[in-house]
Amino acid sequence: MAKTRIGPEEFQRPLRRLLVAIAVLLLLGLFLLWRVDSPRVERFRAALIDAVVPNLDWAMRPVTVAAGMIDDFQSYTRIYEQNQELKRELQQMKAWKEAALQLEQKNARLLDLNKVRLDPKLTYVTGVVMADSGSPFRQSVLLNVGERDGIRDGWATMDGIGLVGRISGVGARTARVILVTDSNSRIPVTIQPSGQKALLSGDNSPLPPLDFIEDTDEVRPGDRVVTSGDGGVFPAGLLVGQVALGTDKRLRVVLAADYQRLEFLRVLRSHALEPITDPGNLVAPPLLSPLPDTSAETLESAAGAQPTGTEGGDVEASGSGLAEGAASEAGDG
Repeated sequence: MAKTRIGPEEFQRPLRRLLVAIAVLLLLGLFLLWRVDSPRVERFRAALIDAVVPNLDWAMRPVTVAAGMIDDFQSYTRIYEQNQELKRELQQMKAWKEAALQLEQKNARLLDLNKVRLDPKLTYVTGVVMADSGSPFRQSVLLNVGERDGIRDGWATMDGIGLVGRISGVGARTARVILVTDSNSRIPVTIQPSGQKALLSGDNSPLPPLDFIEDTDEVRPGDRVVTSGDGGVFPAGLLVGQVALGTDKRLRVVLAADYQRLEFLRVLRSHALEPITDPGNLVAPPLLSPLPDTSAETLESAAGAQPTGTEGGDVEASGSGLAEGAASEAGDG
């Protein structure tokens, strides 16, 4: 007869059942023990807890260490995020610092310009820019001031810093301003500090060129350009811009006025020159007697003229009078 082999699973199955039964009994006993409300059982529970819990520190230590590591990792993550945010804020602060420095320099330049008074007689009327021409062939804007505000043709306009143009066309309530960049604009200017005279000619570009410079060797990029006042077109000393070298190797002007944001313009009241009514100490040329007319027509007209009887009588009368005067002088003698 063949022998039947007994595997290890047949021994493990009853052992597992026994252990499960013992665990169930222990848990049931603990449950009943904790549910019993008796002073004796309460003392037993307290003694059991005092005996078991302090001896479980070694078992709780890994859990405590793991919880601490998790807290530290979360804290490190928060610190890293805060560090990245601080770096971004630092970069923004650097950009703001650069912008603040540029604004400070610009403010200093504007304050320096505001200290300059060109002419105490120059006053101005401020107007709002309502519209522009929008044409590539004509550079002009329209202001909301006109004849009712005393505006006249030819007066200069500024944006508070630099020259913008001149009044060309005045209505009752509006006025048109031809910009410096317009192709019809010609402005006599002075280049400082060399004092060279030139003509600023508009060519519908943001950088108008300088023409008819007396001596180009005396002019450098960065020189200041102001109005010269020649011809009475504009008052002298109005800031126009700075000299720059264009891509076409021509000397051009970087305008001081901000043409991208023309919102308010100042129209300068330029008082006309008073006419001279009294020559005073002016040296005049000596008066010369007119030369006789010797033309052929004059001679022919004089030869063809015949004396009249009245004229002859006048001559005879005048001749007899002279004779009588001579005879009286002879008798006296």
